[in-house]
Amino acid sequence: MFSGIVEAVGKLTDLKMQEDNIDFYISSPFLHELKIDQSVAHNGACLTVVELLPDSYRVTAIAETLQKTNLSNLKKGDSINLERCLKLNDRLDGHMVQGHVDTTATCVSVHDENGSWKFVFRYSATDQFATVPKGSICVNGVSLTVVDSDVDQFSVCIIPFTFEHTNFSEIKAGDRVNLEFDIIGKYVLRYLSTQNR
Repeated sequence: MFSGIVEAVGKLTDLKMQEDNIDFYISSPFLHELKIDQSVAHNGACLTVVELLPDSYRVTAIAETLQKTNLSNLKKGDSINLERCLKLNDRLDGHMVQGHVDTTATCVSVHDENGSWKFVFRYSATDQFATVPKGSICVNGVSLTVVDSDVDQFSVCIIPFTFEHTNFSEIKAGDRVNLEFDIIGKYVLRYLSTQNR
């Protein structure tokens, strides 16, 4: 379980294809604190640490993960938003995030709002996912508040701290991002769909 508050931005130092999987090698400021079998969110996708090296750690993304996230688009040198799993005695500053990416979205536009940035994202419309104004959404592992909401798109505003301390500073129109919708909203939509049968 995660909160969507990015701890650090890591760098992809290497990647290797292993059949339908990809092994990612990532440098991180908290590398020395990691242990094998620990869960870490990578752009919002929960992956397990499988190897620790002197200057990086390795995680493996299987075909299912690669199909549902933007991890397959990563290349050597790319920045990755990182968050370790929650401790039960910590404050929950973002919202409840599972680290299970629901789908991806495309960045439609980025607007400089003279002190903040407004990002608009579009995703394939479905009755399984929805956003609401002032609701929560997780984009590339970052817990955010929805500003504008439509059937297949939404916007978020990014403060300077988030822009500077996540990979939002590198996202531009046309880029693909990972989305995890609010868990309570997903349960409500599932319940309503069963009532309409």
